[in-house]
Amino acid sequence: MTAELVRGQNHPLPEVRLEVRISAGKPIVAGATLSDEQGRVRGVEWVAHPGAPTLPGLEVSKQAAADHRLAFDLDALPEDVHRVSVLLALPTGVGGPVQFGAVAAPFVAVTGLDGLEVASYTLTGLDTESAVVALELYRRQGAWKVRAVGQGYAGGLAELLTDQGLPEARQLAGSINEAVARGLARSVAAPPPRTPDGDRSRQAAASAPGPDQPYAGSGPGTAAGAVPPQQTPYPPGPGSATASQTGLPGGPAQSDPSSVTQPPSPTSGGTINYSHPGRQTAAPPPPPPTAPPAQPGQPAQPVAGDATGWSMEERLYNQVWGMFEDLARTVAAYRSAVDFADSRMEKELDQVLSDPRSRIGGQGDAAREAARAKHAQLVDQARAALDRDLAQLTAEAEVVEPALPMAYARWDNPVWHGYRAPMEIPMAVRLGDLRLPETENLSIPMLVRLPLERGLWIDGGRTSLEGTLADSDQLRRLAVDTAVAHAARLLAVYPAGEFSVHVIDPAGTGASSLAPLTRSGALAGPPAAGAAGVADVLSRLTQRVDLVQMAMRGGAADSLPPGFDTAEQLLIVNDFPHGFDDRAVTQLRYLADEGPAVGVHLMMVADREDAAAYGPLLDPLWRSLLRITPVPDDHLADPWVGHAWTYEPSLVPANSQVLQQVLAQVAEARRSWNR
Repeated sequence: MTAELVRGQNHPLPEVRLEVRISAGKPIVAGATLSDEQGRVRGVEWVAHPGAPTLPGLEVSKQAAADHRLAFDLDALPEDVHRVSVLLALPTGVGGPVQFGAVAAPFVAVTGLDGLEVASYTLTGLDTESAVVALELYRRQGAWKVRAVGQGYAGGLAELLTDQGLPEARQLAGSINEAVARGLARSVAAPPPRTPDGDRSRQAAASAPGPDQPYAGSGPGTAAGAVPPQQTPYPPGPGSATASQTGLPGGPAQSDPSSVTQPPSPTSGGTINYSHPGRQTAAPPPPPPTAPPAQPGQPAQPVAGDATGWSMEERLYNQVWGMFEDLARTVAAYRSAVDFADSRMEKELDQVLSDPRSRIGGQGDAAREAARAKHAQLVDQARAALDRDLAQLTAEAEVVEPALPMAYARWDNPVWHGYRAPMEIPMAVRLGDLRLPETENLSIPMLVRLPLERGLWIDGGRTSLEGTLADSDQLRRLAVDTAVAHAARLLAVYPAGEFSVHVIDPAGTGASSLAPLTRSGALAGPPAAGAAGVADVLSRLTQRVDLVQMAMRGGAADSLPPGFDTAEQLLIVNDFPHGFDDRAVTQLRYLADEGPAVGVHLMMVADREDAAAYGPLLDPLWRSLLRITPVPDDHLADPWVGHAWTYEPSLVPANSQVLQQVLAQVAEARRSWNR
C-alpha cells in the first residue's frame, strides 16, 4: 500500500527505476540536484533543470507545467552520488503566482514502473516560499530510501541552490528562469473552456486561410498517463485531483505532463482560428433525467444521463466517469477488508502458537478454528457488500451502454448502422473497456478526451495475462487490426475534413489489415513503403509542425501556405523500427513530443523488443505514448488506489460489415466536403 508521508518521514524504495509525479494546480518548475556523501552539489553539471533536463539516471521536465513526471534510474547515477533532491519552484516573470501560499498544496508521489504508488507527500504549510525541496532520495547502507522534506525558501531558486552549497547558484537560477521563459514562449495556448451553448469547437482570435479546422486542444487530462508499462487509463474527470490521456473514462490518459501547454507570453501574436465554418451550436439542453422514486427497501433504478452536464453527451461522459470511480472505490474497500481479515487471523494464530499450552490439544484446535471462522465471516461480509455494489453498477451499465453516443459506443451498438458524419467534435472517444479481477462480468468504457493529448502505442509484444494469445504473428496482426479500428473510429467521430490519417508500412506487412482504410479512400494517401516513403511522410509532418508552431508564436496566420491542410493529422506507424534510420527516429520522437499541441498525433504499432538496439534513446518515446494492447492485459493503473485494470480493446465483431460501411460514409463525406 502507498505510504502517505509527513514532513521528515522516510520510507524504503523497493526498486531503483521509478518516477516522481507532481501535481500542483498551477505551472511550476521541477528539477533535481545530485549530492555526494557530505551533501555537497559539486557543480552545475549535477543539477537537472528545464535547460539541462537529462543527467545519467535522471530526467526532468523541460518546461513549467501543472503536472510533471520525473524519471529516475538510481543504479545509473554516478557512484559518488548519495542523495537526489527533488526541487519545485514557481516561474518568475511570467505573471503567475510568486509564492506557494497562493496556490494549492503541491502533491508529490513516488511510483514504480508499474504505475503503483510507493509513497506520497502533500507539501502543506507553505506560505511566502517560492522554491522548495520536496523530496530526497538517499542511499543508506546500500539501499535507497525516500524522505519527505518540504523545506521552503522565500528567496527562490537562488537561495535554495545556495543552501545546497552551489557557488554558481544565482547564475544557474537565472539560466533556469530563462529556459522556462523560452519554453513558455514556444508553447501553444490551451483552448478556451466550453461555453454554456454547448459548442466545443476550439477557436482562437485570428483567422487562417482555407477551410478552418480544429488543430488541437487540451481537455482535462490524465489517466494518464506516461507512461511505463503500467499507466493511468483515464484523464481526470470532474472533481478529480490528479491528471491523466492518463488520460480514466476520459483519460491521466494525458500527454507527458512536462509538455502541458501554457498560456502564450504577453509578447506573442494572434493565434489561428481552426473552427469549422459549418459547425452548428445548440441551446442548453433540458435538465437531465431523474430516476423514478425507489420502492421502500429497494435501490434506486438507474437512468442513463443522470449526471451533471450541458448536453446528454457530457452527462453520459460524467456518468461513466462516476461509475469508474465507484467501481474503483468499492473494490478497494473489499480488498482492504480482506487484508484486514487476513492480518487479524494471522495475529490470532500467532497468539495461539506463542503459548506452549495451546499449541497442541483441543484448546489450540478450538482457537485456530475460531480464528478461521472469524476470518470467513469478515470475508463473507466484505463479499456481500461488494456483490451489492456490483449489482447496482451492473444495472447502471446495462442502462447506460445502449444510450451511449456513437463516439462512446461499442462497434456492435446499433447506433453505428445509422452513421452520418457529425457536425461537431465529441468530448471523448472510446478506446476499449476496463475491468478488475473481481468484476469479470462488469466493465467500464475507457473514454479518452479529444483532441488526443498524447499518442497511442499498440503493443504487439507478449502480454502479461495468462491464457491470452501467444503466437507473435497473430499478435502483430491483431495489433494492426486494433490500430485500424481506432483510426476508423477517429475518422468517423470528427466532422468531414477535420481529421486525416497517414500510414507508414515500410515492408507492407500490414496490407491486409489496412485494406478497409485503403479500399474506402479514407486515407490521405496510400501507405508509405520503404525507407524513402518513411522519410517523405515524416518530413512533411515535421514541416507541418514547424510551420504551425511558427505561425502560433509569431501571430502570422496569413503566412501559412495557400491550401494548407489545417485538419488534425494521425500518423500510423507499423513495423517500427523497420525502414527507420537515425534521422527518421529523431523525427518520430519530435512528432511524439511536439505534434499533439499542433494537431499531429502518433499511433505506433510496435513491439518494444524490436527496437531494443536503440537502448535508452527511445525510452522518452515509449513514455510519451499511452500503451494499449490488442488483447486483454492488466497494465493500466488508476491514480487513486493503484488498481491494475485489465484493458480490452474495442474491436469490430467478426464477420461484421460495420467498419466498411462507416468508412465508406466517411470517404463520401470527405469527397462532398472537398467539392
